[in-house]
Amino acid sequence: MSVEAIKRQLPEDPSAADLVAFLGDVRDGQLISRQSAIQLFLHSGEETLPELLLTASYLKEQYRPEIITYSRKVFIPLTNLCRDYCNYCTYRRDPGQPGALTMSPDQVLEVAKQGEKLGCTEALFSLGDKPEALFPEMRDLLHKRGYRSTLHYLEAMCELVLRETSLLPHSNPGLMSASWIERLRATNPSLGLMIESTSPQLMEKGGAHDNAPDKIPALRLKTIEDAGKLGVPFTTGILIGIGETLAERVDSLLAIQRLHQQYGHIQEVIIQNFRAKPDIPMANSPEPAADDHLRTIAVARLLLRDMNIQAPPNLTDVHYERLLQGGIDDWGGVSPLTPDYINPEAPWPHLLDLKRRTEAAGQQLRQRLPVYPEFVSGVIDRGGLLAGRLLAASDEHGYVRAA
Repeated sequence: MSVEAIKRQLPEDPSAADLVAFLGDVRDGQLISRQSAIQLFLHSGEETLPELLLTASYLKEQYRPEIITYSRKVFIPLTNLCRDYCNYCTYRRDPGQPGALTMSPDQVLEVAKQGEKLGCTEALFSLGDKPEALFPEMRDLLHKRGYRSTLHYLEAMCELVLRETSLLPHSNPGLMSASWIERLRATNPSLGLMIESTSPQLMEKGGAHDNAPDKIPALRLKTIEDAGKLGVPFTTGILIGIGETLAERVDSLLAIQRLHQQYGHIQEVIIQNFRAKPDIPMANSPEPAADDHLRTIAVARLLLRDMNIQAPPNLTDVHYERLLQGGIDDWGGVSPLTPDYINPEAPWPHLLDLKRRTEAAGQQLRQRLPVYPEFVSGVIDRGGLLAGRLLAASDEHGYVRAA
């Protein structure tokens, strides 16, 4: 950022007129600093929030005009055993707890084939982080099935889906070494890991991640950086409302920005809002208000510019189309078959309703693959079975090929 651009940043206590003038400069191409992003959070109240949203929507239209994408998927919860105890999670289980499950290969294939019949193109694999490191029951199960670790089992299940169906795997297995990213890229056109937050205070006693060794920010950032070094398209994002400060929220977005500027591999940034649920330690924690979520999406658009930004429609109120005002260009994965196992109380919108509401906002809904259009050709260049499957599934623009 130039010295002149820094001079034009927001003052410490901006007036409404300062904010409006500054946002006009942003629409003209000015970049924003960390401090200005924080000021936009602190001072964009009811009077100036519309101007912030207008700016974010304007920027989105510069990069992907009149298009909102989504991925039609099946959700495959390969295992919900996990060694982390995040204070907001209802997905994870210990062995023997009601609902504890590690899917068999037959169960995986059955879900994938049902999704294939419904026009799905993505098999989203979600799983707990390294459960075998904590639970001997998981080690025994993996041994009986012929695998040394959960990641070895995931690798085999991704290959099974890729060989036996037309679906493309997208895995979110938690922390991965560079060697595991290299292995999984053979069957996954893209991989994912939410940063959630780079705030170290969340690891402290009573914090959201105080008993979650795999949520150490530096380790998560290293996984994303290793994916960048290997050129693997990667999905990440932040989870807001889990105890982070507004400045820490900005710092998390800037960490993502820096990694993408260095490697160019982050295909999607999710801005997800915390939802309080019964029977979790954070059951009584306040959820982010709708305007707070919108404001975060908008600031993310101003910081990240041309990067793809997603917000899940099932985690907001019935007026989820309002998220479009924040400058998102993607709804994420939406399933006609399986629930959101991470948030089972929040059903996906019907795809026809999603299309209707998107079009009412003046946007065209386009189905994408688990890898974004601009990254498709790079994955095809890898060759092998994955490249063939992806080539057959994508049109000349990198979207899903029309049936």
